[in-house]
Amino acid sequence: MSFNPNDGFLYGLTAVVIVIVIAQSVFFLARAMRRARQLGISSATLKNTVLSSAVFTIAPSVAILLGVIALSKALGFPFPWLRLSVIGALTYETTAAASAASAIGLDLSQLIDDPKAFTTIAWVMTLGIIPGPILVPLIGKKIESGVAKIGKGDLKWNEYFMAGLFLGMISAFLGVVFADVTKGIVGWIPVFVMIISALLMALCGAIHKITQKKWITDYALPISMLGAMALAIPLTSFITAAAGGAA
Repeated sequence: MSFNPNDGFLYGLTAVVIVIVIAQSVFFLARAMRRARQLGISSATLKNTVLSSAVFTIAPSVAILLGVIALSKALGFPFPWLRLSVIGALTYETTAAASAASAIGLDLSQLIDDPKAFTTIAWVMTLGIIPGPILVPLIGKKIESGVAKIGKGDLKWNEYFMAGLFLGMISAFLGVVFADVTKGIVGWIPVFVMIISALLMALCGAIHKITQKKWITDYALPISMLGAMALAIPLTSFITAAAGGAA
């Protein structure tokens, strides 16, 4: 039995959820604007705030769109659209989907039309993200207070502590990047793409340091992602051809 991950019914279900999310955003925006006027904030200030926020929202949205496009090849468009529009994160969703697909002997290079395989991947992606919204209100305040205490006692140690947490989080995703390095030069392609992305990010940081243009930091992530993805195409073709010729 097979099914279509791009079925119109799935589009309809996803659209309902997206409309609810947009309605919530509009609701809270209206309440915020009303409260701002009560506090005496001028209309010009409110307009500039809304416009600048809208402009700089484009940057993370580009990264999200890339995630939807990347996952749509295997999971169709509706489900990735739903995941990354509501609660999912690009780094989590792609890793969770790839891991789940690998566990059942599939990959994300082709459309998954087996309903059991699709639901397995969907459940892994969904269940894995649930602890976040549950644990944050339960222990988030305690963690924040603990970090604040460390910062008050020793600023240098606080920097090391936060850097260690960040590196620990990044290390969790490096396993996917280095997973196939034992398979030869082709297995190093994800590593090369990661290095390219890091160099582009460093370049954005250098440009920001020289020009002091804030927008560069806001768009550094999509620039590094899009640049690395674009360069990954000729890089993969070159390495694949070289590996084939050597064989």
